[in-house]
Amino acid sequence: RQNPKDIMPGKEEVKKNKAWKSQPTRLYVKGCVMGFKRGLRNQYEHTSLLKIDNLKDKKDVDFYLGKRVVYIYKATKEVKGTKFRTIWGRITRAHGSNGAVRAKFQRNLPAKSMGGRVRVMLYPSRV
Repeated sequence: RQNPKDIMPGKEEVKKNKAWKSQPTRLYVKGCVMGFKRGLRNQYEHTSLLKIDNLKDKKDVDFYLGKRVVYIYKATKEVKGTKFRTIWGRITRAHGSNGAVRAKFQRNLPAKSMGGRVRVMLYPSRV
């Protein structure tokens, strides 16, 4: 049996991709759309309620006030080379005492976004 390097003498060994030296950094926090702000009979679509992962208390919400939020969804028609679309918004205030927040988006979120994921960006910084 011959060694493959002997069969093809001029071929160099193909280098494998180097593994990450550290874990890739995620520059956002995951969140979930819970629904719209509402009373018993009226709902206000201009304000969305979000639950940010690992946020359990109202006092922890203070860090996230003013942070940018993006809802990303996939459309069928490709525009500007991508099928992904975004709706940007901002966290405005806390909602209740268990770490939920209110956010206002540039356009009201569609109803199909309920239960969907959002990204809470870690900017702008207020530190």
